[in-house]
Amino acid sequence: MSKTLMDRCAVMEECYEFMLAYAAQGLTGDSGGGRSGAIRDFLQRGIDAVSGMAAEYEAAGSGPEHGAFREVLERDARDTLAAMKLVLAQPVISSQLIDNLNASIHLRALLTDLFLIDEVFKSCANSTQSHPSL
Repeated sequence: MSKTLMDRCAVMEECYEFMLAYAAQGLTGDSGGGRSGAIRDFLQRGIDAVSGMAAEYEAAGSGPEHGAFREVLERDARDTLAAMKLVLAQPVISSQLIDNLNASIHLRALLTDLFLIDEVFKSCANSTQSHPSL
Protein backbone atom coordinates (compact mmCIF):
# COMPACT_ATOMS: atom_id res chain seq x y z
CA MET A 1 0.00 0.00 0.00
CA SER A 2 1.34 3.45 -0.81
CA LYS A 3 2.41 5.73 2.01
CA THR A 4 -0.13 8.33 0.91
CA LEU A 5 -2.99 5.84 1.03
CA MET A 6 -1.77 4.54 4.39
CA ASP A 7 -1.65 8.11 5.70
CA ARG A 8 -5.20 8.80 4.50
CA CYS A 9 -6.44 5.64 6.19
CA ALA A 10 -4.64 6.51 9.43
CA VAL A 11 -6.12 10.01 9.48
CA MET A 12 -9.63 8.67 8.96
CA GLU A 13 -9.19 6.07 11.70
CA GLU A 14 -7.86 8.76 14.06
CA CYS A 15 -10.83 10.97 13.21
CA TYR A 16 -13.24 8.15 13.98
CA GLU A 17 -11.54 7.41 17.31
CA PHE A 18 -11.82 11.07 18.28
CA MET A 19 -15.47 11.12 17.23
CA LEU A 20 -16.17 8.09 19.44
CA ALA A 21 -14.63 9.86 22.43
CA TYR A 22 -16.47 13.09 21.61
CA ALA A 23 -19.80 11.29 21.36
CA ALA A 24 -19.26 9.70 24.76
CA GLN A 25 -18.84 13.08 26.48
CA GLY A 26 -22.49 14.08 26.30
CA LEU A 27 -21.69 17.60 25.10
CA THR A 28 -24.55 19.79 23.93
CA GLY A 29 -22.32 21.68 21.52
CA ASP A 30 -18.82 22.62 20.48
CA SER A 31 -17.86 25.70 22.44
CA GLY A 32 -14.81 26.39 20.31
CA GLY A 33 -12.27 25.55 22.99
CA GLY A 34 -10.51 22.46 24.25
CA ARG A 35 -11.55 18.98 23.21
CA SER A 36 -15.00 20.07 22.09
CA GLY A 37 -13.59 22.72 19.73
CA ALA A 38 -11.27 20.15 18.16
CA ILE A 39 -14.18 18.21 16.64
CA ARG A 40 -14.31 20.58 13.68
CA ASP A 41 -10.59 20.14 13.05
CA PHE A 42 -10.91 16.35 13.15
CA LEU A 43 -13.92 16.39 10.83
CA GLN A 44 -12.05 18.59 8.34
CA ARG A 45 -8.98 16.36 8.49
CA GLY A 46 -11.23 13.34 7.90
CA ILE A 47 -12.91 15.04 4.95
CA ASP A 48 -9.51 15.91 3.46
CA ALA A 49 -8.30 12.31 3.92
CA VAL A 50 -11.37 10.74 2.34
CA SER A 51 -11.48 13.16 -0.61
CA GLY A 52 -9.79 11.42 -3.52
CA MET A 53 -9.21 8.20 -1.58
CA ALA A 54 -10.52 5.96 -4.38
CA ALA A 55 -8.15 7.55 -6.88
CA GLU A 56 -5.30 7.05 -4.40
CA TYR A 57 -6.31 3.39 -4.05
CA GLU A 58 -6.10 3.00 -7.81
CA ALA A 59 -2.73 4.76 -7.91
CA ALA A 60 -1.43 2.46 -5.15
CA GLY A 61 -1.10 -0.31 -7.65
CA SER A 62 -4.41 -2.06 -7.49
CA GLY A 63 -4.84 -4.06 -10.66
CA PRO A 64 -7.84 -4.58 -12.90
CA GLU A 65 -9.19 -7.22 -10.51
CA HIS A 66 -9.65 -4.39 -7.99
CA GLY A 67 -11.81 -2.27 -10.31
CA ALA A 68 -15.16 -3.29 -8.87
CA PHE A 69 -13.94 -2.66 -5.33
CA ARG A 70 -12.61 0.75 -6.35
CA GLU A 71 -16.17 1.62 -7.32
CA VAL A 72 -17.40 0.46 -3.90
CA LEU A 73 -14.72 2.52 -2.18
CA GLU A 74 -15.58 5.54 -4.30
CA ARG A 75 -19.29 5.25 -3.45
CA ASP A 76 -18.67 4.72 0.27
CA ALA A 77 -16.23 7.64 0.36
CA ARG A 78 -18.69 9.90 -1.47
CA ASP A 79 -21.53 8.97 0.91
CA THR A 80 -19.32 9.44 3.97
CA LEU A 81 -18.14 12.82 2.71
CA ALA A 82 -21.74 13.97 2.30
CA ALA A 83 -22.54 13.01 5.90
CA MET A 84 -19.35 14.52 7.35
CA LYS A 85 -19.80 17.78 5.44
CA LEU A 86 -23.40 18.02 6.62
CA VAL A 87 -22.28 17.67 10.25
CA LEU A 88 -19.40 20.12 9.82
CA ALA A 89 -21.78 22.72 8.36
CA GLN A 90 -23.90 22.78 11.52
CA PRO A 91 -23.51 25.81 13.79
CA VAL A 92 -23.41 23.54 16.86
CA ILE A 93 -21.95 20.05 16.91
CA SER A 94 -23.28 18.07 19.85
CA SER A 95 -22.14 14.68 21.08
CA GLN A 96 -25.47 13.28 19.92
CA LEU A 97 -24.92 14.58 16.39
CA ILE A 98 -21.48 12.94 16.28
CA ASP A 99 -22.93 9.75 17.77
CA ASN A 100 -25.43 9.67 14.89
CA LEU A 101 -22.61 10.21 12.39
CA ASN A 102 -20.63 7.40 14.02
CA ALA A 103 -23.63 5.11 13.65
CA SER A 104 -24.05 6.01 9.98
CA ILE A 105 -23.92 2.99 7.74
CA HIS A 106 -21.96 5.11 5.27
CA LEU A 107 -19.14 5.84 7.71
CA ARG A 108 -19.07 2.25 8.93
CA ALA A 109 -18.94 0.96 5.35
CA LEU A 110 -15.99 3.23 4.57
CA LEU A 111 -14.10 2.17 7.69
CA THR A 112 -14.68 -1.48 6.81
CA ASP A 113 -13.40 -0.75 3.29
CA LEU A 114 -10.23 0.72 4.78
CA PHE A 115 -9.66 -2.30 7.00
CA LEU A 116 -10.22 -4.59 4.01
CA ILE A 117 -7.78 -2.61 1.85
CA ASP A 118 -5.18 -2.78 4.60
CA GLU A 119 -5.49 -6.56 4.84
CA VAL A 120 -5.43 -7.05 1.07
CA PHE A 121 -2.27 -5.02 0.70
CA LYS A 122 -0.66 -6.82 3.67
CA SER A 123 -1.56 -10.14 2.07
CA CYS A 124 -0.05 -9.06 -1.24
CA ALA A 125 3.14 -7.89 0.49
CA ASN A 126 3.43 -11.16 2.43
CA SER A 127 2.84 -13.20 -0.70
CA THR A 128 5.52 -11.29 -2.57
CA GLN A 129 7.99 -11.74 0.30
CA SER A 130 7.26 -15.48 0.51
CA HIS A 131 7.48 -15.90 -3.25
CA PRO A 132 10.03 -13.39 -4.62
CA SER A 133 9.33 -14.44 -8.21
CA LEU A 134 5.77 -13.04 -7.99
